[in-house]
Amino acid sequence: MDHIDAISLEELHRALDQVDGSLPTQRLCAAIAYKHGTTQTELAEWHDAGRRTIYNWLMRLDTDEPLETAVTDDSRPGRRRKLTPAQQASFTAAVRADPTAVGIDAETWTPAHVQTLLQDTYDVEYSLPSCRRLLREAGLAYRHGKWVVTE
Repeated sequence: MDHIDAISLEELHRALDQVDGSLPTQRLCAAIAYKHGTTQTELAEWHDAGRRTIYNWLMRLDTDEPLETAVTDDSRPGRRRKLTPAQQASFTAAVRADPTAVGIDAETWTPAHVQTLLQDTYDVEYSLPSCRRLLREAGLAYRHGKWVVTE
């Protein structure tokens, strides 16, 4: 790994002082240990990772960008929400009110009722676990056998 030879230990230590997070710190520590003669196999054992992972960590340093940036992962925002922010606000207001206010014949909200509301009102399908998550995000909690507003 010739590109590691071009990076000084001082640069690696400076970058280590600048990074936040466990994984960027591990990557820089692995590079420092490698510079001190530790093999990739040993590093893989130390970090409970595969040799290929260690190789990839070290190859990240072969870049023109600052070391602090090279060892940090890009943001992964995840899947786009099915509800727009306006729909989410409308949904939150709906589940904070009585289900009868939106035409559901029930005393309290259930994930199945939320599923029905989402399908009928916004034409989107959610699983029951996701409906539970949406109820929690709307400020409700499951207490004494029913969903209640907690905020």
